[in-house]
Amino acid sequence: MKFNKEFLLELLKTPSPSSMEMVIQKKWINYVKEFADEVITDNAGNAIGALNPNAEFKILLAGHCDEIALVINRIDENGFLHFDKMGGINPKAAVGMKVTVLGYGKTTTGVIGVNAQHHGGLKNDFDLSDLFIDCGYQSKEEAEKEVQIGDLCVYKTEPEILKERYVSGRGLDNRTGSFIVAEVLKRLSNKDINVGVYAASTVNEETNMGGAYFAASGIKPTMAIACDVTFATDYPGVNKNKYGDVRLENGPVLAKGAPINIKMNKLLENAAKKLDMNVQYELTPRLTGTDADKMRLTGKGVPIALVSLPLRYMHSPVETASFIDIEQEIELLVTMIADMTGKESLNPLED
Repeated sequence: MKFNKEFLLELLKTPSPSSMEMVIQKKWINYVKEFADEVITDNAGNAIGALNPNAEFKILLAGHCDEIALVINRIDENGFLHFDKMGGINPKAAVGMKVTVLGYGKTTTGVIGVNAQHHGGLKNDFDLSDLFIDCGYQSKEEAEKEVQIGDLCVYKTEPEILKERYVSGRGLDNRTGSFIVAEVLKRLSNKDINVGVYAASTVNEETNMGGAYFAASGIKPTMAIACDVTFATDYPGVNKNKYGDVRLENGPVLAKGAPINIKMNKLLENAAKKLDMNVQYELTPRLTGTDADKMRLTGKGVPIALVSLPLRYMHSPVETASFIDIEQEIELLVTMIADMTGKESLNPLED
C-alpha cells in the first residue's frame, strides 16, 4: 500500500471520544503540517490542512476523528461506575469488555461486569443502565479521587491486522476517514492543482456533527465531501434484500439521494472510470447521517457528496475494514481533484 499504515494504526490506538479529541488532533496536525500549505484550527476543535488556499474554488474533505464512548453518570457507594452512552453504543457489544477510563485524576482500566448466568444472567431487554464498570475501587470516596461525573471511557482494545488484508478494532468509524483526508492532502501536495483543498479532521460527528458545521462555516467551500464509513453487508446474518449488497474490496461507496449533488457524483464516477475502479452505491433518500448534512446547510448552502469506506460490525469493538478499500478511496479522491480545472459548474440545471 502507498499509504502510511503506521500513522493509521497510531490514530486507531489513540482514544478520541466525542468531545475529547484533543490528543488525536495534535497527532494529526503534526503529521499534516509537513506537507500542507497551512494548518487551521477552530473553537470546535477541528484540525484542517490546506493546499492552494488562495484558490477561488474550494473543496472541503471532512473525515471525523471522534469515536463512540461511554460517559460516567454515577458512582455508587461501593465504587462501581455507572454510565450512559456518548454516541451509538450497543449495550450487547459492551458486555464483558475491558475499558479505559479517561479519568480526571488518572487513566485506569476497568471491566464491564455482568451477572453470572448461574445467577440468572442478563435479562433479554437489558440496556446500559443495567451495566456497570468495576475498576477495583472499594468505595465511592476512593473512586472519586480518580474519576468524576462526565469522564469518558473507551473500549480497551488494540487494532488488529487480519491476514495482512483487513484492519480490525474500535473506532474505525471514523478515524479511517480522518486518516484518508490527510493522505489525500499528502498526495495532492506533490501535484499542480487548480483548486483549493481543505482536509478537515472534524470533531463531534458521533454526537452532534457540530465540528462539520464549524469547518464549513469557516471555510465557505464551493463543494464538500464527507469521507465516512458505511455498512458492509458481506458477512453472515445480514439481510441483503433489506440492507443492500456492499462488500469489502469491491470499491468505495458513493451515496445517491436527495442531499447529494449529482454533478459531484459524476466527477467521482469519471475518476473511477479513469482508474478502472469499481464503485458501489448506497441510498440516502432524505439525509446522509454524516457530516455532509451539516456542511450542506452552512452559509448560502454547499453542494455535497458522500464517499464511504465499507465497514463490518459498525459501532462494535471489532469494526473491520480493508486496506485495499482505504487505498482505493484515497486514489479516487486524489484523481478527481487533480483533474479539476476550478471552472466546474455544480448547478444540476446547467450543462
